[in-house]
Amino acid sequence: MNAPADHAHLAPELHLREVPAALIDALQQRFGPQCSTALVVREQHGRDESIFDVPPPSAVIFAESTQDVADAVKLAAQHKVPVIPFGVGSSLEGHLLAVQGGISIDVSRMDKVLSINAEDLTVTVQPGITRKALNEAVKHEGLFFPIDPGADASIGGMAATRASGTNAVRYGTMRENVLALEVVTARGDVIRTGTRAKKSSAGYDLTRLMVGSEGTLGIMTEITVKLYPLPEAISAAICSFPTIEAAVRTVIQVIQLGVPIARCELIDAGTVRMVNAHSKLGLREEHMLLMEFHGSPASVQEQAEMVQEIASEFGGNAFEWATTPEERTRLWTARHNAYFAAIQSKPGCRAVSTDTCVPISRLADCLLDSVAEADASGIPYFLVGHVGDGNFHFGYLIDPANPEEHRVAEELNHKLVHRALQLEGTCTGEHGVGLHKMDFLRREAGDGAIDMMRTIKQALDPDNILNPGKIFSV
Repeated sequence: MNAPADHAHLAPELHLREVPAALIDALQQRFGPQCSTALVVREQHGRDESIFDVPPPSAVIFAESTQDVADAVKLAAQHKVPVIPFGVGSSLEGHLLAVQGGISIDVSRMDKVLSINAEDLTVTVQPGITRKALNEAVKHEGLFFPIDPGADASIGGMAATRASGTNAVRYGTMRENVLALEVVTARGDVIRTGTRAKKSSAGYDLTRLMVGSEGTLGIMTEITVKLYPLPEAISAAICSFPTIEAAVRTVIQVIQLGVPIARCELIDAGTVRMVNAHSKLGLREEHMLLMEFHGSPASVQEQAEMVQEIASEFGGNAFEWATTPEERTRLWTARHNAYFAAIQSKPGCRAVSTDTCVPISRLADCLLDSVAEADASGIPYFLVGHVGDGNFHFGYLIDPANPEEHRVAEELNHKLVHRALQLEGTCTGEHGVGLHKMDFLRREAGDGAIDMMRTIKQALDPDNILNPGKIFSV
C-alpha cells in the first residue's frame, strides 16, 4: 500500500503576527511579576515533545485565577494577538507552539481541587492540576480518576486533547469522563457548560465541543470530571510472546470474549530492551503484554485465569503476577518509561510519534504490516500500544539534523495512517491533531467536515486568536 507523497507538514507554516509594545506594557501593568518576557521562560513555553522547532511566544502570563485568564485574553483580543494555553508542556503534536506568535497563558499555578463530591463520584478542579496530584487528593475518599496517558499531564491539557491512555479500554477517555467546564472565550467572557448531573438533553453539547478542541475554541479554567471507587482487588500481570502477532491475537480474543480487563498494553521486544537498560529492570526481552484486572478478589482471579488460558493458546508464557502496589508499580514502570527510555537509547535523537487507532478486529492487519515497514526502513523505533482498544504508537528515533531520517520517518507515518484510514480507523486515538496531523485530519474527515469545523471556529473566534494554526487552517 503506497501513501501519498505529500509531506507538506514536515515544517509548520509560520505566519507571525505583530505583538505591539502597547500590549506587552498593558500585560506587565496588569500582571506585574506574573508576566515574563525573559527569553529562557519564553523558550520553555515555546516547545513541547514534538519534533518541531518554532520561535517562542513574545510573553508568558502565569495565570492564578479565572479572572487572570479572562483579563489576559481581553487584552490580547484588543490587539488581535494570539493566546496559547500551556499546562505542563507534555504534548506530542505541537499543540502549544506559537506558529503565529502571540502570548502563552500558563495555567500550571491554577492547580487546586475546588470541590470533591464523593457521594456523586465527581470532582471539580482547576486546569493546572496534574493527574497524579488529583489522584493523591481523592484517594482518602476511596476514589480515583482513571485516565492515565502515561505522562503526568495536566487535567486541562488532557481535556483539551481528549486524552485517554492505559485504562481507556475499561473506563473510557476524557470525552466520557468530563461532565462540565468553565471556559474563557475569545472575547474574554466566562461561560459554563454542562452540570454535575449524569445526563442532560439541554441544548447543544458544548462540553463535548470544547473537549478535544485543543485550545482553539476557549481556555478551560474549571473542569468537573467523574471519579470511580478504588477497586476492591487489583491484579497485574505480564506475559511474553514469541511474536507480535501472537500477542495481538490474544488481545483480540480477550476483547471479543468480553473479558472486562482494565488495562492491556503491548510493548515490543526492542522497547523492552530499552526499558531494561534505562530502568535497570530484568524483564524478559520478548514481545510483552502488560495487563491489569479490577474488581472483587473472585472476579479478578477469574478474569486473570481466563486471559492466561487464552494467552497460552497463542504461545504466551512466563506469566508474572503482581497483587501488591509495589509489585504493580515495578511491572508498569516498563510502560510508563518507554518514551524516555527510547530517547536515551539514541543520544541526541528526537522521536517522530504516531498515534493510530483501528477497530479491534483490524488491529493485527494494521500493526503487523507497519512493523514490517519499520523494520525494513532501518530507522530505530519503539512500539507501545493501548491495544485493548486498538490504539498503538510507534516512535521513530531520528537525528534532528538529518533531513533524510526525518523524511523516512514521516513516510512511515504516512503509510501507517493511510493504512489505518483504509481499515476504518483514525489518524489519532488520543494525542490530538495539533500541527503534525492537520493533513491527516483532512483525509480522515473530508473537506465537508473540515468546513463545518472551520465555520464553528470562525463563529466563536472571529479574529482567530485562540491557539491559531492548529487542527486546520483558517
